[in-house]
Formats: sequence, C-alpha cells, structure tokens
Amino acid sequence: MRLDVVTIFPEYLEPLNVSLVGRARSRGSLDVRVHDLRDWTHDRHRTVDDTPFGGGPGMVMKPEPWGEALDEVLASGEGEPVLVVPTPSGRPFTQELAVELAGKPWLVFTPARYEGIDRRVVEEYRQRCEVHEVSIGDYVLAGGEAAVLVITEAVARLLPGVLGNAESHRDDSFAPGAMANLLEGPVYTKPPQWRGREVPEVLLSGHHGRIARWRRDEALRRTAANRPDLIGRCAPAGWDKHDRALLRELGFDEGPDGRFGRPPQTVEE
Repeated sequence: MRLDVVTIFPEYLEPLNVSLVGRARSRGSLDVRVHDLRDWTHDRHRTVDDTPFGGGPGMVMKPEPWGEALDEVLASGEGEPVLVVPTPSGRPFTQELAVELAGKPWLVFTPARYEGIDRRVVEEYRQRCEVHEVSIGDYVLAGGEAAVLVITEAVARLLPGVLGNAESHRDDSFAPGAMANLLEGPVYTKPPQWRGREVPEVLLSGHHGRIARWRRDEALRRTAANRPDLIGRCAPAGWDKHDRALLRELGFDEGPDGRFGRPPQTVEE
C-alpha cells in the first residue's frame, strides 16, 4: 500500500517511523510519503491560509496550494488513489471503514489546520477520485495529523504481514465475525498471580470450550457496561440461549424483533 500525507507539519508524522507502521515501511509493505504543503506556496511568507468569506473567527486553508499539491501527488503514482480527509464533520471512523481502506492500494491524506480547507478542494477532487471525509470522534483537535496517525495505525495492522500473528486482529473489538459489535474482553498473561491478584481459573484449565464461553461472557459484560448501545446493533441470530440469559441478567430486554435493549428510564414525579 502507498500512503501520502500532505501537511504543514511534516514532523508531526514522525511516529510513522516506529512500531508496526515503521516495521511495515522497512519491509516494504507500506510506502509512506510525507509532503510539506508550504512547498506549493509562492509568496515569501509561504502562506497557506486566509480569512473566511462571510466573516467569522479563525482562518481557512487556501485552495491554491492544496490544488497544486494534490495535482502533483496524484500525478506521481499509478492506480486509483483514495483521498482521506480527516474532519470532525465527517463519517465516523470504524473498524468496518478501516477494513475497507486496508483493501485500497493508495491512500492520500489531507490533514487540515485552522477552520479547515476551502470546500472547493473536496468538491474538485471528488470528481477525480474516491473521497472519504472521516471523523475519529465527537471532539475537535488542533489539526488533522493526529487523526492521520490513528487511521494509519488501524489500517496498517490489517495489511498482510504487518502483524506477527495473522490471527491477532480477528477477535479485536468491532472486528467482523461472530463477535462483531462486541468489545473485546479482558486479557491476561504470566505470572498466574501478581500482587495477590490471580488469573481467572478457567483460563488455566486448558478446556477450550469453557474458555471460549468465558471470553464471550466477559465481552458481553464489558460491552453492556461501557457501550450498551452496541448490544442493540447485534443481529438476533448471533445470540445463543446462554447469551440471552446473560443479557437479561445484565438488565436488557428482548424486543419483538429479537434485539436487546435497555428498558426506558422512568422519571419520578
């Protein structure tokens, strides 16, 4: 996979040289190219922003340097590039989207600063390539570079050969499959006792069926506690008899369609 990032802070992307992403780069699984947007400015101050039309606070990133930068980057490779625009107003970034992006051969990121990029840039390149406007959460950052790091890490670990164990991501929280929409349960390693705290006995039993059931139950308990909204998204066909009993114990009601949800809260007068 090729990955290009156009930014006014190339140094912010230094973490792409370490850990899994750095190893993927050194092995050739990931070709990362970071570009300084100011290289496509033509004034002595290397200006990339200006005041917004219509008034209002903050500054807006100018379309001219972005247009020149993206034209050159997109012309430098072969195949179909996918433009990824980190923005709080974008589509939520999910594991499903990470899997989708991991199947693309070439991603180009446009992390913005200030109040964002002139809208005409997105409109221009939407006519020329696939564009994803993506939000990593319901909050606002000083710039999109942190979002690029998040998205890259989530995508890169799904590429063949990046993880040491190809099975590692199959039971991740939100991973497609039987555990879809459930958070991953707690994990343990050696030693079996630490500061008076013991590893759950079932994990030491060697009984694979009991271990699988325990992990499923713990995933249900954690999801119910931290993300109860996810329970309602799970397909009814995915629940077995034990799941249903545990969900009722955890305070969920089963609806006519087989989906589970928390009963509505009543307000005392």
